[in-house]
Amino acid sequence: MKTLRTATAITTLGLIAAMMTGCASGAASAESADQGPAAELRLGYFANVTHAPALVGLQEGLLQDALGDTTLSTEVFNAGPAAIEALSAGAIDATYIGPNPSINTFIQSRGESARIVAGAATGGAALVVRDGIDSPADLKGKTLATPQLGNTQDVALRGWLKEQGFETDTSGGGDVTITPTENAQTFQLFRDGQLDGAWLPEPWVSRLVIDAGAKVLVDEADEWPDGQFPTTVLLVRKEFLDQHPETVSKLLAGHEASVTWIADNAGTAASVINAQIAADTGKPLADAVIARALEHVTYAVDPHADTFSTLVENGIDAGTQKPGSIEGLFDLRLLNAQLTRSGESAISAAGLGEE
Repeated sequence: MKTLRTATAITTLGLIAAMMTGCASGAASAESADQGPAAELRLGYFANVTHAPALVGLQEGLLQDALGDTTLSTEVFNAGPAAIEALSAGAIDATYIGPNPSINTFIQSRGESARIVAGAATGGAALVVRDGIDSPADLKGKTLATPQLGNTQDVALRGWLKEQGFETDTSGGGDVTITPTENAQTFQLFRDGQLDGAWLPEPWVSRLVIDAGAKVLVDEADEWPDGQFPTTVLLVRKEFLDQHPETVSKLLAGHEASVTWIADNAGTAASVINAQIAADTGKPLADAVIARALEHVTYAVDPHADTFSTLVENGIDAGTQKPGSIEGLFDLRLLNAQLTRSGESAISAAGLGEE
């Protein structure tokens, strides 16, 4: 009888657990079900030329026009890890961001945090250095900056230095010291002679070259086949995507409209981008700076998913990312539906998600 009571108790507990699991699963499914258009979409971006679709979309009103009755609110970040913190905390719903922080949050959350829904920009990143540094060998013992530990340029610099035979670590030690520093501060420190160089996105590459006398030692485009490497993607919090797919679709419509606007308005794009940079930072870029920066960036909705396995390896090699699968990182279904309606070709997720 004792054995029977124990078995009965276990069976009863199992049924209760199963019921509780079913309730929890049902609750989770209800929470993630389509809830219609969102009242508000909170969007993150950087005041960088590599985030021009966001800048143009805001300055020209393309994003809000596409969102219709959904209110658009924005927050400006310096680099990807800070934007990811806000996204993970639920403080923003979507963000323009580099690929490496997108990869990092996906792996750390086991695929639960966010999805890349479109590309935004390729190119526009480089290692700039002071006079007297003419080759990789000259970097030994020098101090270089990146926008933030673990951001896309930080990973690129650490990976490149490793290829050159240098050891680095995430605490600033090794053969070359890397000091993650806010871009505006990097500019000032370099101009004051307190930094030897930096791996940066545009327009900061051009600012250091034109306004601070730096020179390009490595154009990141030269490190990739055909010079194609993703600099900026559009990342959406998974919960928001599940609950408000119609709103995300409208965001994508505004995003694509911004990318198209840049291509169709080459003569005025610089002034529009610069106007938004001035609104965000309090000061516009010099005409020569933004003109040079735009020469090195290409805007498109293709996120170049086929490069992401390499980006994962780069992050692991750099010591800024844990190993893990990125299968499911992309959800390009809404984007491809939009492209198909426009008579354009669908974009591949390279086996790393929905398309």
